[in-house]
Amino acid sequence: MQLKALIGSAGQPVTLHGVKSDFDCDIKGLAYHSGRVKSGDMFVCIKGYKTDGHRYLKQAVASGAVAAIVESFQPDVDIPQYEVKDSRAALSALAAAFYAYPSKKMKMIGITATNGKTTTSYMTNSILEGSGLKTGLVGTVVIKIDDKSIASELTTPESLDLQHYLAEMASVGVSHVTMEVSSSALELKRVNDVAYDIVALNNISREHIDTHGSFEKYFGFKSSLITNASEKAYAVLNLDDAYSASLIEKTKARVVTFSVKGNAADLCCENLDLTTGRGRFDVRLTRALDGIAEPMTFHVDLSVPGLHSVYNAMSAIAIALLNGIGVEDIQVGLKGFKGVERRFEFIFENGFIIVDDHFANAGNIDVTLNTLDFMQYKDLQLVYAVRGSRGPTVNRENAEAIEKWAKKLGFNKVIATKSVESVTEKDEVLEDELRVFMEVMDRAGISVTLYDTLKEAVASGVDAAEPGDLVLLAGCQGMDFGAEAALRHLAETHPEYDKKTLFAPLKTRVAGITDRNF
Repeated sequence: MQLKALIGSAGQPVTLHGVKSDFDCDIKGLAYHSGRVKSGDMFVCIKGYKTDGHRYLKQAVASGAVAAIVESFQPDVDIPQYEVKDSRAALSALAAAFYAYPSKKMKMIGITATNGKTTTSYMTNSILEGSGLKTGLVGTVVIKIDDKSIASELTTPESLDLQHYLAEMASVGVSHVTMEVSSSALELKRVNDVAYDIVALNNISREHIDTHGSFEKYFGFKSSLITNASEKAYAVLNLDDAYSASLIEKTKARVVTFSVKGNAADLCCENLDLTTGRGRFDVRLTRALDGIAEPMTFHVDLSVPGLHSVYNAMSAIAIALLNGIGVEDIQVGLKGFKGVERRFEFIFENGFIIVDDHFANAGNIDVTLNTLDFMQYKDLQLVYAVRGSRGPTVNRENAEAIEKWAKKLGFNKVIATKSVESVTEKDEVLEDELRVFMEVMDRAGISVTLYDTLKEAVASGVDAAEPGDLVLLAGCQGMDFGAEAALRHLAETHPEYDKKTLFAPLKTRVAGITDRNF
């Protein structure tokens, strides 16, 4: 792309420093990592949390960079330097221009939430793909480009990488792209230049507070996906979540609401049955959606368990209807969706049930344990991995959520673990985190059996289970390997079990596997 045209697409004032530019020269590519620079590239200096791209400008030049975007001029570097106020915003704008604005060539769907954005994205993709559309998916687990998949490094890729993926999707004929949009991506301007057609905010609860500084800032970044949506877009909002509902009057987008609890939304969930854990319900569309869909009622059966799955499905249904997808395709797509690992995942159903859940925060805990309130089981064996290196506030809130539900569900014991053998340094349980957890449990009169290792804790919960019981493997990074530990323990203690059936839930796992020799 011609340098002059590229610089003109920066989206903010640009000041040239250093050597004179050849505005007619051709920029071969963009890079923000000096190790990825190729001859003829423009290097964009990004200031990150841990390092500053300006420190690597000389290295970029040695690798062939012919121009740079900077926030501060580097006098000892002999290439044209274009100074901007915000190089992250510039990277996003330049990347979109360099790849010829690929998001404008496809139907773009952006989904954010504290809990459930991964599952909602996968549900949405399942419906769209099942209806015959060629789809793309960008999220925590994978980047899907039609029938090609790439393992994800970030929930939402850096803007340059994101625009590259979108350009590849457009080039192979992808028509609909579903994206998870993280709060960090919104704060760091990774999605500034994505032209969304539909945006959704499912829920908000306290999470990533340390990353953003406060809950208010976290909500501000999260909600910006909705508040910055254009008048041509649709915003899908959850009336049952006060934060999501508060945005109805704060967006130019056309709002479509859903609710599981009430009847005031555009899409209402009715006749909900969660006795088996897997939702069965009716969806009532209460008004016409701009000529796309007329008022109607239809039934939905989910293959994935959990009340949270019902909420995720309601959001996905709204998105599907706005894309003109028919009821039958919605029903088939949701019925065929088998879930995302560690999201209230049934991993064992033989005499008793083992559920593996990403028990991340108080909001997630509320939804997960609320689901148990609908289910029929004898006794609960709760194996909880204390959340490591997230601070005492999050751990106190998690413990208080468990305390609240212990009273409602009638359990008074918890098996807890620090998961010392299965977490990295960034997820180690700190002394003050364990202290506040134990304080709340002691205050609530909940007996805690604490294990250092995950393997011991999981084995204890599985061994305690009797016919009709439910074992809940609950926790974030500390419980990632819990499913493998549980199923391997069952294989050792019950040699009569068919190994192929027993280990089937682990076959397609991306994370949480130490050995794939099942």
